[in-house]
Amino acid sequence: MSALRNKVQLIGNVGNDPEIKSFDGGKKVANFTIATNESYKNEKGEKVEQTEWHKVSAWGKTAEIIEKFVTKGKEVAIEGKLTHRSYEDKNGEKRYTTEVVANEILLLGK
Repeated sequence: MSALRNKVQLIGNVGNDPEIKSFDGGKKVANFTIATNESYKNEKGEKVEQTEWHKVSAWGKTAEIIEKFVTKGKEVAIEGKLTHRSYEDKNGEKRYTTEVVANEILLLGK
C-alpha cells in the first residue's frame, strides 16, 4: 500500500505546447497543462460537461519524451505524484501552486 500513498493518474488533452527548460548538465523539465473532462446529468436530466485543468511538470527522460512528441491538443495519460509549493511572484507576493509531477507518460490517440 505504500506505493498508493501519493499517486495520481490522469487522462486528458494537453492545453498548450509544453514549455521546456534546460539546466546545466543537460537536465530538462517540461511544464504543461492537461484538461480532464467529466459529464453528468443535473436534476433536470440535462447532460453537463465539466472540465478541470491540471498543471503538470516532468523531469529528465520523461521531459525529453514530452519535448519530442507532445503538442497542444494531444491526448495523454500521465502517472505521478501530487505536489504543493510556494514561490514569490514578480511583485514579491507569496503564491502557492499545486501540480502533478509526472514520472510516466503514455501517448494516446492518433
